[in-house]
Amino acid sequence: MIDFKSELKIAFGKTYGNLFVKRAAIFYWLIGLAIAAIAIGAAFYLDDTVWHFIMQHQNRAMRSFMQTVSRFGDWPSHVALGLLLLGIAWWRGRKKWTRIFLSMLLAMVLAGIAGHVIKRTVPRARPSVKSELRWGGPRFSTKYHAFPSGHVAASTAFFCVLIFARRRVGLACLPIPILIGFSRMYLGAHYFSDVVCAAVLGIFCAATTTHLVLKPIENRESQIKN
Repeated sequence: MIDFKSELKIAFGKTYGNLFVKRAAIFYWLIGLAIAAIAIGAAFYLDDTVWHFIMQHQNRAMRSFMQTVSRFGDWPSHVALGLLLLGIAWWRGRKKWTRIFLSMLLAMVLAGIAGHVIKRTVPRARPSVKSELRWGGPRFSTKYHAFPSGHVAASTAFFCVLIFARRRVGLACLPIPILIGFSRMYLGAHYFSDVVCAAVLGIFCAATTTHLVLKPIENRESQIKN
């Protein structure tokens, strides 16, 4: 009888705990969506202000530096880095890091596909294009693929998985996507809202990949060990 009551209490505790975790997760997602909506609205409002400020502070040395950042901040460099780290982790038998690096690559691919679809669906002229219409235009022209920034979406998704999995290491890498985003604006490839929306897209893809891929695998392995 005592064993039955103990088991009942344990089962009830687990059920209540799982329900609390699910409610907390929903709460955090709602908070995240609210923050993202505010950030996106503010970014569109500040588009012209940020663009004019950047144009007033152009110089040759900085532009050369930003071109280098933009060149190495594209998705091929992230893929190469991810594959290299994945190979090293697998070769050394680090299962946790292997899963993390694989999830980083998956999140980046997801962000890349989503961003590409949005670019074709909602064409937006880049700031460097002399056009009275900011929205609309040829869907297959890269000059009208400003929204969202592919560089920023890929880099944010890539490193945000690392933030969710290993916070300190991920936060140390956070300046990379921030610098890439600034470089894209400095070179006239994107407006401020393009960068902010791309960052939000990257965070969403990273969170989705972590929640649906990385965490379930880690939970199953922890249950097997226990």
